[in-house]
Amino acid sequence: MSSFAARVASNSSFLRSLAIVPVGIFVGGTAGIGQGMAEAFATHTQGNAHIIIIGRNKTAAEAIIAKFPQPSSPEAKHEFVQCDVTLMENVQKTTSELLSQLPKINFLVLSPGYSTMKNRDETPEGIDRKMAVHYYARWKFINNLLPALKKAQSEGEEAKVYSVLAAGYGGNIRVDDLGLKKSFSKAHLAVAAVTYNDLMMEEFSERNPGIPFVHAYPGFVDTGYATNSESSFIRCISKVTFPVLRILLHPLLWTYQQAGENMLHGLLTTAKQGRAWRLNERGEDLGKKNYYGTAEERKVLWDHTVEELNRV
Repeated sequence: MSSFAARVASNSSFLRSLAIVPVGIFVGGTAGIGQGMAEAFATHTQGNAHIIIIGRNKTAAEAIIAKFPQPSSPEAKHEFVQCDVTLMENVQKTTSELLSQLPKINFLVLSPGYSTMKNRDETPEGIDRKMAVHYYARWKFINNLLPALKKAQSEGEEAKVYSVLAAGYGGNIRVDDLGLKKSFSKAHLAVAAVTYNDLMMEEFSERNPGIPFVHAYPGFVDTGYATNSESSFIRCISKVTFPVLRILLHPLLWTYQQAGENMLHGLLTTAKQGRAWRLNERGEDLGKKNYYGTAEERKVLWDHTVEELNRV
């Protein structure tokens, strides 16, 4: 187990040694872990990267980008793309525009979150909003942007995909109700989305040899996730409970900046080989610990996802 300082040093060494201006996309990079990863990426490249933050909050994104180091390379660029990822229509539009502008992508990071107290809350497309954010949108971003990732791979450059959710904290899934239309509960959704991410990364890896596809667990992170929730109840409760939790969990609690460095370490250093990976909160290999799902379930989930996204 490496120290946190060693992980930061490794991130810096890796990114500063690149002979290219890397292209990094951070879906959900306007807050929390995604923000931490984007900021660390910008810092360690000394701003000499093409960084695209994707999310809903333009004001937050602009404030984040304003703090990035000013690049010295004319190829470097820092920008925000607005996209509400609860709707697959928006994801389609965003990815199409990105492909028309980007010849290649080196790092695709997915960490969007959605906090709610509601039970099943369908979008106009008929998908539960939380499942849309935690699974379907991530699948669609990966699938649609694969041509640009493969272009980077074909030129001998880094090409990696990284989904931050909760590797190691999944559960059994129901293949007869993968969209959770009949068996929905918040508890069921929480474990199903995690297992879906495991299976998603494995199937993408099978279909795209040579590219690392990573699912990571960030640990306990002080992201302000609840205080930014769309639920007024969650925001109210968090004002009371979070100060106490910060004290109680302090030995185990990462700041979003620390989590960003840890997750970046997993992306850059741990996930070297082109295969599916599951990583822990320090960006280290989790292997098959607490793994759920079978090869048959993986195929059924893939077919379901294609059918569901074709429907919308």
